[in-house]
Amino acid sequence: MTSKNLGRATLAALPFVLALLAELAVHMTVKDRLPARLAVHFEAGGTADGYMGVGAHLLYTATSLLVLGALWAFIGVNGKLYGRSHRWFIGGGFAVAAFLGYLLTAVLFVNVDAPEGGPVDGFPLRHIVVALGAAVLAGALGLAASRLVPAPEDPRDRDPASRDRIVLADGEVAGWARGIGAWWVPVAVLVLLAAGVTVGLAQNWFIGGPLLLLLGLVAGTFCRPHVTVDRRGLTVSGLLPRPRVRVPLERMAGADSRAVNALAEYGGWGYRIRPERSGVITRSGEAIVVSLTSGREFAVTVDDSATGAALLNTLLDRQRTGR
Repeated sequence: MTSKNLGRATLAALPFVLALLAELAVHMTVKDRLPARLAVHFEAGGTADGYMGVGAHLLYTATSLLVLGALWAFIGVNGKLYGRSHRWFIGGGFAVAAFLGYLLTAVLFVNVDAPEGGPVDGFPLRHIVVALGAAVLAGALGLAASRLVPAPEDPRDRDPASRDRIVLADGEVAGWARGIGAWWVPVAVLVLLAAGVTVGLAQNWFIGGPLLLLLGLVAGTFCRPHVTVDRRGLTVSGLLPRPRVRVPLERMAGADSRAVNALAEYGGWGYRIRPERSGVITRSGEAIVVSLTSGREFAVTVDDSATGAALLNTLLDRQRTGR
């Protein structure tokens, strides 16, 4: 890991480590005044309705904060967050750590001197207000601290003339298409359909069941999606004409072929919308990444992405020159 990546990972994980240290310090201070079982879950009115052992709560707190810290560090290094996205990501991490850390610590405070096995005084609403205030302040601190570590270099700044192209003769028409099926899509469809039937039989056919069945049927149309590049632009569609995603040439500034990380850059798989980027992501790996005139990116993971991107650049040149 380079020194820059180490700095990004450290800064991204730092607020979660600090939140854990604060929790441990409070725990050590009040542990002798805590009951064996802590009230850890509360109804809307503040009445406790869930309990957990002191050791289990400490383990849950440590695991939650460390896992979130590791996830933030991983995305900070591998997520290709450029410019403002990098700063807002770091600031968001500070805000999440402060909000969650305060609430986990507040649970200890409301259990201090509570009778063994008896009720606690409840969880006052003011703790939520304080947690939100702490998140805002910590987020602002994170935004300022993000300037201490340089953001990754933005690959979208490359010279448009350096992008690959496909040579076409005057008047020649070309198109390109590839399937982008993924093994998990049929599995997800079956899970949604089975869940819809189960909810319908066990609960009510008018609550939950139809929605899950509808989601399953819609997902089913994308069991074998495909990508098309032609004079209309870039299109991602399924077995049916609708729904589909189309990015017309008029909205494009250029296209590249590069590897993307589904989790780090897009937070998962499927149709994803993230700060400054969106896309149809079925896996990690090569993708057509289109730079839009708005400054955002649209990506679709597909094999032979270099050919698709090169053809898009050729079609863009034709549109600009009017040939």
